[in-house]
Amino acid sequence: MAEDTPRTPTRAMTRRQAVGAFGLAASVTAAAAAPAMAGPHPGGLARGPSTLLYPHESRTRSVRDLSGLWRFQMDPADQGESQKWFVSGLPAPRPIPVPCSWNDLFDDARDYFGTAWYETEFQLDSGWRGRRLHLRFGSAVYHARVWLNGEYLGEHMGGHLPFAFDVTGLAHEGQPNRLSVSVENKPLLDRVPSVPDMRSARMYQVDFPQTAYDFFPYCGLHRPVVLFTTPDAHLQDVTVTTGLSGGAGLVGVAVAVSGGWSGAATLTLSGGPKPVSVSISVKDGAGSGQLKLPGVRAWSPDDPFLYRLTIKLGGEAGGDEYALKIGVRTIEVKGSEILLNGKPIFLTGFGKHEDFPIHGKGLDLPVLVRDYELLKWIGANSFRTSHYPYSEESLMLADEYGFLVIAETPGVSLVFMDPPEIIEARLRQLSQATSELVHRDKNHPCVIMWSLANEPIPKPFHTVNDVPPGAVEAGTRFFERLFAHARTLDKSRPIALVSVQNGPADWVGQGDVICTNSYNGWYAISGQIDVATATLEKEILALRARHGDKPVIFTEFGADAVAGVHAQPAEMWSEDYQAQLIEAYWRTLRKHPYIVGAHPWAFADFKTAQGIMRVGSLNQKGVFTRDRRPKLAAHKLRELWAKV
Repeated sequence: MAEDTPRTPTRAMTRRQAVGAFGLAASVTAAAAAPAMAGPHPGGLARGPSTLLYPHESRTRSVRDLSGLWRFQMDPADQGESQKWFVSGLPAPRPIPVPCSWNDLFDDARDYFGTAWYETEFQLDSGWRGRRLHLRFGSAVYHARVWLNGEYLGEHMGGHLPFAFDVTGLAHEGQPNRLSVSVENKPLLDRVPSVPDMRSARMYQVDFPQTAYDFFPYCGLHRPVVLFTTPDAHLQDVTVTTGLSGGAGLVGVAVAVSGGWSGAATLTLSGGPKPVSVSISVKDGAGSGQLKLPGVRAWSPDDPFLYRLTIKLGGEAGGDEYALKIGVRTIEVKGSEILLNGKPIFLTGFGKHEDFPIHGKGLDLPVLVRDYELLKWIGANSFRTSHYPYSEESLMLADEYGFLVIAETPGVSLVFMDPPEIIEARLRQLSQATSELVHRDKNHPCVIMWSLANEPIPKPFHTVNDVPPGAVEAGTRFFERLFAHARTLDKSRPIALVSVQNGPADWVGQGDVICTNSYNGWYAISGQIDVATATLEKEILALRARHGDKPVIFTEFGADAVAGVHAQPAEMWSEDYQAQLIEAYWRTLRKHPYIVGAHPWAFADFKTAQGIMRVGSLNQKGVFTRDRRPKLAAHKLRELWAKV
């Protein structure tokens, strides 16, 4: 290799690395943990693995948000890497905000899902000298490759989850540092979520762009990109578990420290009448301890009280310090009930989407706060992160508001008529995403359940193909492995998957809770609410007969309604029909005590591909419009949920 050739792995090599293992490090590949390649950092530190802890500031940690206006260029010929744009800069850039999706910004990029490049520059703070420097991405959809000052850092496969690099020694003090990122969201068969196999699927409805799922495949850097510093020996991971004993709270804390560090650490919980502290011993990078909180305030939707957990390494002088908010609560499935702090709960709320005009799926904090205010107004206590992991900021805010969250993986609309090697590749990718999701969100009290998939089916929607032999069995084996993997990651929460119209039973039945989507009165038995309700009653009884005393949540039901359209008598596409169908479902579901949740689909209208079923390229099943104006169904639900 020539001396001036950047050390960039081939795509074939990095692809194998990205899908080669279930472990957390597998999705951030290549140089992320390599020795420094651009000389020593001014403080003499070599590079090492980064930490995925959310970058909270402390007396030992600094954070700089690199969000703002970056430079952007599409690369439909995939020539940027061979032409070394990460060295020479983008030849014809235009401005783009980060975070944001690129599709709604530029006319020529609306339906572009190929490679695009981002570029920005930053300066180092002289106060960071001697500190370890990290670069963290909140989300890049779907496949990102990263360079700093022309040096390849690594890649991440799969959107919606963070990845980070230790860049100690690669950023230079006193001069601009160029950060270059390539991102692509190509519709490939072996990805999660995937696209239908158009070679074998005989479609009776073709959308544009064609996906296996019903939301628009927005692309780009959707969440903040930040620099942060740590001491050389620093906390890399924290795991919090909580329990209740009498009137006391029990908080278990396990820590992982970089470099196999050994020494003393202090755990402190504040926010109660007085701080509670305990000293622990860390040996070879691992340590754990427990704190007891007399007179604990248990976290719940009625009282979402949060304590502050501070972890300090070292003695009185102290090493690294990291703090996060936690809630003390328990969650369990017992018989036909879900118990929060030992008491039965009933989930009112929605599936929803990260979706808003112009910025697509880019993080928008004002919209997020407005959504939560509307959820409170309507009487909701919960939501599902359909159909991918939401931002970390959304979960921190849910902790504050007291919402109960079903946290879902990107495993939407999986099909099992494809070749075994494709199904296996999807399993590897989804297992990796599940690992990353649990690792990221395990400490949030709002997260009460993991959902491993939404609406997996033997063959794609909108096809006339017969279900191929062995498809159901292939799905059963797939989910047996995925459930087993998820249960090794977190034993403190129930796990489920979300089926559609009650099946296949062997898939959904592996969950601790039965979650099902049902669309009688819309996709089936269209326009006939009375008949739809009678059919729903039969579905409920069949679920009970098939799955015994497991609790049941109806995670989707509803109808599209074009805002402002009314009809008397009610008819499809009117606000009146949507409101009446949702009310009929609600009253039927409430007759059965083993049904413990009802989530109409959806919270707000959202963008989809173009198709004959989607007026204005929108799924209009929201009880709020896309710009958050209430439809008639929102007022009806507010009335019904006030009585729960």
